[in-house]
Amino acid sequence: MTKLHDDGYTRCSWNTTDSVYLDYHDHEWGRPQYDSQKLFEMLCLEGMQAGLSWITILKRREAYRKAFSSFDPRTVADYSAEKVEQLMGNSAIIRNRLKINAIITNARMFLELEKEQSFSQFLWSFVGGKPIVHYYKESAAVPASSEESLLMSKALKKRGFKFVGGTICYAFMQATGMVNDHETGCFCFREITNGNHLACMEN
Repeated sequence: MTKLHDDGYTRCSWNTTDSVYLDYHDHEWGRPQYDSQKLFEMLCLEGMQAGLSWITILKRREAYRKAFSSFDPRTVADYSAEKVEQLMGNSAIIRNRLKINAIITNARMFLELEKEQSFSQFLWSFVGGKPIVHYYKESAAVPASSEESLLMSKALKKRGFKFVGGTICYAFMQATGMVNDHETGCFCFREITNGNHLACMEN
């Protein structure tokens, strides 16, 4: 169930009092994002989270942006083996070689995909081009994956993307507003749904 915070706002129960997390919850999580490069960044960061807590990545986001050229796919796609070694020596990010190489691979796959259609259009097609709004009263009811996230995962893997399993894709969809999984008592749920006037799916 939602929690009332000291500032008078009622938020999702999973939220903490950490200022970084609060800002992310209030201004980003669940709000529709359509910019292809920002979607690429978030997909990469969600992949970096695998096996870790999201706050671990969130607090390193600026370091990741600096390390990976603001997640510009054209620049990242050209990273060399020497650049990978440089990144492996960067203590400001999670130094996991598989994950670092995955971002570079994903940048290259991004460029290949964009020869056909925009990355944003491709990803949003899995929810019919508009957010799915769920009516969950508590976070325990929120699934770890969905039919849409599994289909997205399968399509991305087929195109060569890495660290894009169904659970990662669902977390990505939540983060970028493809699904609105704010608890119904959260002030963000009302802001987002009232702002978009979307057809909703009861759960």
